Amino acid sequence: MADDKPVLSLPALDPATVPARTGSGYPEPFRRAVAGRSKQILGDALGLKNFGVNLVRLPPGVMSSIRHWHARQDEFVIVLEGELALVTDAGAQTLRTGMVAGFPAGRPDGHHLVNRSTQDAVYLEVGDRTPGDSAAYPDDDLVATHAGSTYVFTHKNGERY
Repeated sequence: MADDKPVLSLPALDPATVPARTGSGYPEPFRRAVAGRSKQILGDALGLKNFGVNLVRLPPGVMSSIRHWHARQDEFVIVLEGELALVTDAGAQTLRTGMVAGFPAGRPDGHHLVNRSTQDAVYLEVGDRTPGDSAAYPDDDLVATHAGSTYVFTHKNGERY
């Protein structure tokens, strides 16, 4: 039987055709916290310049990131499959399929998602690409400063990892 999937060309694409990236740019020991996370960088695949869009899969026990907040970048997530714990300064709350969360730039409320369930969870994350962004990590000796197309990680005293 023939493949019933339509053949797409930009500006459309099938997310399944975008390779998944695993791992993280975090220095050790922080990298271990997100081991198992996979991201499909859809925004780049579509040629988007002003904001990023990632399709993220978190297996059970894996977190999205170290708890953080951005100085200049807004972030938005929508849960597509499964269940995730959204952990902020106020504590944890459960996000299920179809639920959303938003994190305005400059609001010092550290956040991340943790898959505490027994099934994979999938969500879409959207963030802008404002130059000069930085991220603070309230629970850890870690600071990220945007430098070109990546982040540079330092200790809170400014020493590089």
